[in-house]
Amino acid sequence: MILPVDERLRQEAERYRLRFTCESCAWFDAEGGTCSHAYPNEAHKGIDLNVADRVAFCKEFELA
Repeated sequence: MILPVDERLRQEAERYRLRFTCESCAWFDAEGGTCSHAYPNEAHKGIDLNVADRVAFCKEFELA
């Protein structure tokens, strides 16, 4: 799911400590930098909401 990033999302992400990137996912293999489910993850890694104008939420995400 791809959504635009606006000021409201930035504020709520900070307020509620939203975690949605690969680095916070249970399926992320930190050593290899890949998804354990072999899901393409380039659009989901290292996202900075302060600079992003849109964000892609991963359907495989599970909080670690």
